[in-house]
Order: sequence, then C-alpha cells, then structure tokens
Amino acid sequence: MVVAALRQATETLRDTADATPSGRERHVDLVRAVAILAVVVGHWLVAAVTEAEDGAVDGVNALEVVGWAHPLTWAFQVMPLFFFIGGYANAASLTANRRDGGDAVAWVASRFERILVPAAAMLVTLALVVVVARLVGVDADAAGSAVWLASIPLWFLAAYLAVVGLAPLTEWASRRFGHLLVPCALVVSVVVVDVLHLGVGWDEVGQLNHLLVWVAFHQLGYAWREGVLPPTVRVGALVAGLGLSAAFLAVVVGPYPTSMVDVAGDDIQNVTPPTLALLALGIGQIGVVLAVRDSTADWLRRPHVWRVVVGVNAVVLTVFLWHMTAAVVAAAALHLTGLVPTAAVDSAAWLAWRPVWLVGCAVALAVLVAAACGIELSMPGARRGAQVPSILGRLLVGAGCVGALGGMIAIAVAEEGVHGPAGLPTLALVAVLAGTASLLVARHEREREPAGDPGGSRGSSS
Repeated sequence: MVVAALRQATETLRDTADATPSGRERHVDLVRAVAILAVVVGHWLVAAVTEAEDGAVDGVNALEVVGWAHPLTWAFQVMPLFFFIGGYANAASLTANRRDGGDAVAWVASRFERILVPAAAMLVTLALVVVVARLVGVDADAAGSAVWLASIPLWFLAAYLAVVGLAPLTEWASRRFGHLLVPCALVVSVVVVDVLHLGVGWDEVGQLNHLLVWVAFHQLGYAWREGVLPPTVRVGALVAGLGLSAAFLAVVVGPYPTSMVDVAGDDIQNVTPPTLALLALGIGQIGVVLAVRDSTADWLRRPHVWRVVVGVNAVVLTVFLWHMTAAVVAAAALHLTGLVPTAAVDSAAWLAWRPVWLVGCAVALAVLVAAACGIELSMPGARRGAQVPSILGRLLVGAGCVGALGGMIAIAVAEEGVHGPAGLPTLALVAVLAGTASLLVARHEREREPAGDPGGSRGSSS
C-alpha cells in the first residue's frame, strides 16, 4: 500500500510539473524552495540541546553562545524573500481575479483558508499530544517548552496573513501611486519609525515596523511582477549593492546588531520589531534574486529539476509548519535516549555531532511531512471569479480572518511556559480554530466560476 501511494504521488507530481504553463515564472518557485530549505536548516543549526544544572535536558539558542556565527544569519534570514515572492504571486492572482469578475473578499478568504487549515491542524495535533503527555505524567514545564518551540513558525504566518489581508488595498495603491513610489515611501517610513524607536525611545512606535517592513518587501514583489523591477543582472546588481551596503553600514556605523536573528541579551533586535538593517538586507537579497534569474531559466526547464522544485513547493507550508516539531522529536530521540551526548555549545564535541543532529531532524521532518502533507495537498486551488455576495458570507469571512489572525498573533508572542491544559494559550487556540471554521462555512457562500489556478502548479501561489 505504501509503495502504491508513493507511486501515485510521483505520477501526480510528474503530471503537475509537465503541465506547467509555458509563461510561468519558474524562478519564483525556485526561490521559494531554496528559501524554505534555508529557513529549516538555519533553525535546526541554532537549536542546541544542553544539560541543565539539575541534569535535565534543556535547550538554548546557539547564537547566544556562538558569537562568530552571527554574520552567517545574513544568509539564513531569508524571510524577506517569502514576502517578495509572495507579492509577485499575489499580484498575478489578484490581477486574474479582478479580470474574471471576482471580489477581494473571496480572494482574501481563499488565501487565508489555504494557510489556516494546515496551521489549525498542526495546532490541534500539538494540543492533543500535550494533553495526552500530561495525563501520562510528563512534566508540565517540559511539555510547555516543547509545544512553544514547535509553534515558533507561527510568528511568520501571522505576519504573512496580515500582509495578505491588506493585499487588495496595497496592490491598488501600487497601481495608483506607482510600483516603486510606494515601497520607497515605506522605506522612508521605516527610517522614521526607527529614529523614533531607537533614537527617541518611543518603543510603541517601533511596533509599526512589524507591518511596514514586511509590506515593503511585498510591494517590491508587485514591482517585479509588473516589470518595473526587471530581473536583469544590471538591475539586480544595483539593488543588491545598495541593499547590502546599507545593511553593512547600519551594522558597522549604526546601532544595529550583526545578527539578523533575534538573540537574547542584545539591546536591539533586528526582527522583533524588524529594523532598517533587516529591510536593507532583504533588499540586497532581492537584488541577488533578480540578478541570477536569467542564469536559472534554462536549468529550470530540465524536467527532473523542475519536478523537484514543484515537489518542494507542493508541501512548502507543511515543511515550514512542522520543521520545529521535527527538532523537538529529534531532541527526544537523540538526546533523551543518550544516542547523542549533550555537550557544551561551541565545543569540539558539539560541533562534531551537529551533522548527526541535522540528519535526525531531517528524518523526523520527513516522517511528519509524509503524515501531514495530505491536508495541504487537498486544499482547493485558487479560483478565478470567486465572489462572496451575501452579507452573512462577508461577515463570516471578516470574523474568521480577524479572529484567526488575532489568535495566531497571541500564540506567536506568548513566551515560553505552560499556557493552559494544551500547552498553548487557550483563548488564542480557540480563536484560531473558530476563525478557520468560520472561513470554511463561508466557503459555501461563495459564487465560483470553474477556472484554473492562475499560479500554475499547486502549492506555489501562497
């Protein structure tokens, strides 16, 4: 049965890849695939298992100890690219939806649903595991720490959903005021916010960058899609040079830390909230993406290469959602059993065992993805011309989006600890599940025209 399922999945993947429209921008999918691998490996590398004073196994962010690794975060902090390519895909989808008579409410509902259903399934699974674990005697603090670590990916999804919810408005603004003028205005806004936050000490204002920075990257994706930011070596090199130079100056001359990942103890963090330094780094990465586009075009037309890229994109959300759970599983399997000794972070023994740690995480993730990817693969593709004509349907969509997003933000910002019987903030978990259910109910209120997914292959447009 397993062999038959694998054969069927392989055939489906081949057929999907071979049916790719000739005009599809395959570089978008390549960037998404490479970026998700960078995120996964980066998170696994900084996750370190140590031994506490009482002899219990504990966890630590290796970057708190391994200072020499901080510059490496410039290569692994690729979240800006997800918003950038998301902007490209969302611009294409919104344009097709508008052309075919669809409305923005249905579009947002579809986008939220495709992300929330797999995320809600993960949260329910984690909650059930924690409840069972506590019933059989697992320490509450250990269970709380495990589920907190597993839910780390939700901070990105919360930010991305907020940007998606605003996409119809930001896409209109891009068309109305200029595809480069809007992101330039956002860059200026980030500078002003950082001055008020870091220079004046107005911490509340600094939180605005949680939206401004990510929307700026998304807007640049619109500019690429509309041809205003062409993917050429000349343009890419210029953008990369400006962005990376600004990031270097922000760190060397300015007040920003070298690490583009938050490190406990630093007076300033580059991610919470995002800073001008992170914005500059992201712009530099975007320049690199644009510069290498032509060199990947022929390579991506090789059938075996393209099938791998399509395969990764088909389960990219599942991989992202479960990769930190895989780290928790690997820690239990390797360290709690004594198969891999705990060693002081940055010691020779610790470095020597890192490859084994990565392999353990990869095996755990492969099993989890195989078990959970059916949810993502079964999600309906984006449909053109979708509408939500009834007031009830629009209320359900609005309540679902706001409730689920609010719950996800609450889970993402919760500090490590025990949060209710399921290990997660109870009200936040209920909000995510209720919001997701509301969107599923609202699906029946939509009027859909039978049309294909403007994004092409499944899993590549969200």
